[in-house]
Amino acid sequence: MIRRCGYLNSSQRVKTVLEGGQSDRVPLFEVWIDALHQELGVSNPALAHPELGQDVILLPSSSPPESNSWKNGVDEFGRAWRKGFYHDGVLKNTADLRRFSPPADYARKFFAEKAVKQALINYPDHFPFFGTHIGPFMSTYMAMGMENMFCSLYSDCAFVEAVMDTRTEWCLALFRQAVRLGAELIIMGDDAAHRGGPMISPRVWQQLVLPHHRRIVEELPVPVIWHSDGRMEELLPFAVQAGFAGIHGLEPPAGNNLLAIKQKYGNQLVLIGNIDVNLLCGSDQDALCREVGRCLREGGDKMFMLSTSNSIFKGMNPSTVKNYFKLITAHP
Repeated sequence: MIRRCGYLNSSQRVKTVLEGGQSDRVPLFEVWIDALHQELGVSNPALAHPELGQDVILLPSSSPPESNSWKNGVDEFGRAWRKGFYHDGVLKNTADLRRFSPPADYARKFFAEKAVKQALINYPDHFPFFGTHIGPFMSTYMAMGMENMFCSLYSDCAFVEAVMDTRTEWCLALFRQAVRLGAELIIMGDDAAHRGGPMISPRVWQQLVLPHHRRIVEELPVPVIWHSDGRMEELLPFAVQAGFAGIHGLEPPAGNNLLAIKQKYGNQLVLIGNIDVNLLCGSDQDALCREVGRCLREGGDKMFMLSTSNSIFKGMNPSTVKNYFKLITAHP
């Protein structure tokens, strides 16, 4: 196990924290840098993380050209899109499920292997990871439509479980492909909560979702971090039970108290995030500076990596985002 011993490179820094050791400084781990590449001076979106001072590099990926994902129409998973935004899901029966469940080898189409290899060659000292929102719970309610899925928990739970089985298989197929290409950590986006708390009760979560999360963790050869928006306090015990290496997000406006979560779970889960993204949409630089300082104090120097509570997305204030990356990379 790597322990604190002078200067570490970026990859060693992240590995140290994942192994429970004390790094030379808090790793910088922005998970998704989805926008503002030109404004931030990024030469290539695939290299955004290292170019912006992060200790990690995200394996580049994209939906196949023939997919309707993020476009218009129904995609190969049964998700309906309208003008680039998710609209609804179409899965209503087993025939739909057969039609909208791609085979495992379809995962190869999501990666341009030459681009992945080149990114890893360019930054060999950075920690490679892969992250996307395809968790079994989220993929199920997107494929079925949220209203239909939540009603089906009472009227046809067996079908919900069948959909979740196929989505777990897809998670494993895509994540295994990422690992084959060099990913040493998976961030699994599986949004499960809103600002009021979990979308389903902890009891139903334990029965319905936990076995799928546990299977994903057990069958992958690398650690898995669970990302979710919303207030996660009631679901964190299941993150531990599933065997996740950590949690990403910890959205402050939803009531996630980093200090309290750190005190309760800081020896069991690596915590990533907690910078309020609302501040990056505004122009109060002093408030942003205080926010970064708060997260570094409350996160501590073990089992914590600094990140926003969500991502870098379109609509943020470019000047504030620039200042954010300047602030965090200047911190010792």
